[in-house]
Amino acid sequence: MNETAAPPLLFLFDMDDVLVRYDWKTRMAGLSELTGHDFVELRRRWWDTGSEQLAEAGHFPDGDAYLAAFQQAMGCTVDEAEWARVRGAAMTELPDRVEAVRIAKEHGRVALLTNNGPLAGRWLHEWVPSLPPLFGEHLDTSSNFGARKPEQDVFRRVLEHHGVPAERTFFADDMPENVAGARSIGITAVLVEHDTDLRDAVRTFVAAHETASVPTVA
Repeated sequence: MNETAAPPLLFLFDMDDVLVRYDWKTRMAGLSELTGHDFVELRRRWWDTGSEQLAEAGHFPDGDAYLAAFQQAMGCTVDEAEWARVRGAAMTELPDRVEAVRIAKEHGRVALLTNNGPLAGRWLHEWVPSLPPLFGEHLDTSSNFGARKPEQDVFRRVLEHHGVPAERTFFADDMPENVAGARSIGITAVLVEHDTDLRDAVRTFVAAHETASVPTVA
């Protein structure tokens, strides 16, 4: 449970293809250079085994444990800084989307909720430098909550952590199944597509709650 006072509204944002453009092919090409394995072999050794999904759900206690498991799966040494460089090179900040976070922050608490493991959590502040000043201590990966989107558990644990009910929570994600998972417990969730203006979505959510808080005149 977060020890700070509960905010009036909570705004949760996914990272990849919401606040940043994520180029999976660029990352895989970089990992191929690091490990000597082509795309198919990378997938077979790590992603197809479910290891990344386990990491996202909190299976590895910290970034060191994640990296050790990744190295074992790859059969070679992988330098952490190089792993992080490759991941960061695949990410490009989307200024309009980051501006939506700034708007949301004026009306409540903003928090990241990205399906990622603990090693990614260690490097988020390096990959997108504009995010830490906005999110502060709430730059979270799903692994922090022991579950991954679209599972209801991750959303329930996030709400409990922040002390905010679902009806006062906004969530933005590019995956329909994640949006559906959030909506299933009453969170206002927006599917972010290529042309989505996230600023408008945030303003609409804020306006709806401002209207709801205005007392009815008899």
